[in-house]
Amino acid sequence: MAKKKVNEKINLEVTLRNVFGKKLRKLRHQGVIPGNIYGTNYKSTAVALPQKEFIKIYRQAKGTSVVYLKLEKDEIPVLIKNVQSHPVTNSILHVDFRKIDLTQKVVTEVPVTVIGQSEAVSQKGGVLLTQTTKLSVEALPQDIPQTIEVDISVIKEIGQEIKVTDLVKSTKYIIKNEPTKVVVSVTAHKEESITPETTTVTPEVISEKAPAEGEVAPAVTPEAGKETDKKPEASKPTATKPPS
Repeated sequence: MAKKKVNEKINLEVTLRNVFGKKLRKLRHQGVIPGNIYGTNYKSTAVALPQKEFIKIYRQAKGTSVVYLKLEKDEIPVLIKNVQSHPVTNSILHVDFRKIDLTQKVVTEVPVTVIGQSEAVSQKGGVLLTQTTKLSVEALPQDIPQTIEVDISVIKEIGQEIKVTDLVKSTKYIIKNEPTKVVVSVTAHKEESITPETTTVTPEVISEKAPAEGEVAPAVTPEAGKETDKKPEASKPTATKPPS
């Protein structure tokens, strides 16, 4: 079941932007976010938008509700497609808006929300796994659901799962994912086996480099812990059977 939207028009005033590169840092310090509008048969346009107002609107619209950008004398219907944030401060660095035609269907990702209570979890000790957090949906812009609810009360036994084909069908949108794609499942709880520690692990160090002025910060990817230069002994260690 999809969560219905509130029929409220969302407006956001933006201005044309002629600031680029290193000068964007100063723009952000003034509480203004750089953005870009793009779309089919639409010339890409650089814009600037008020940070406080955008944050409030984004909480409401996410990427599923139509936002009407007021740019000079134009009112442009868009979907919020990409919000880039700083990896450390989480401040918004840049926003991409996708211009849409309200009469044409679009494909976009909609978040999954788990509702209900599963007997397999509450009474039989199973572990709930959400294997799909977003689903690809095709619909007219105004018919895109805010979220797709997945009722896990139908899961009675450990090992059962809910696939895309099991979700409630709608006349307003189509889920484009494969019907066999698993959305949630319940598995048996497994006790972790404790084995003697035979190696010394070097603590992992993650370095984060702040973005240069005017640049968008890349996602921070932890580096794997580096191995020591010490070579292992020639003889293989004897496997130790964990205590029963």
